[in-house]
Amino acid sequence: MKKGIHPQYKQTTVTCACGETFVTGSTRENIRVDICSKCHPFYTGQRKYIDAEGRVQRFAKKYGLKV
Repeated sequence: MKKGIHPQYKQTTVTCACGETFVTGSTRENIRVDICSKCHPFYTGQRKYIDAEGRVQRFAKKYGLKV
């Protein structure tokens, strides 16, 4: 590898919008993220279900379909 062209790799602090912080390696000083593994629905198991059945029924009613 050529010398002098690569960015400095250092330890940095990652801060999530939920308040969670952790240390990792990066070329940036500080990283702010919107979602992390502590608050992401896939990892927490808390899923938000939408009322899909109601929307399907309204669509069928609107266009006279039998569901």
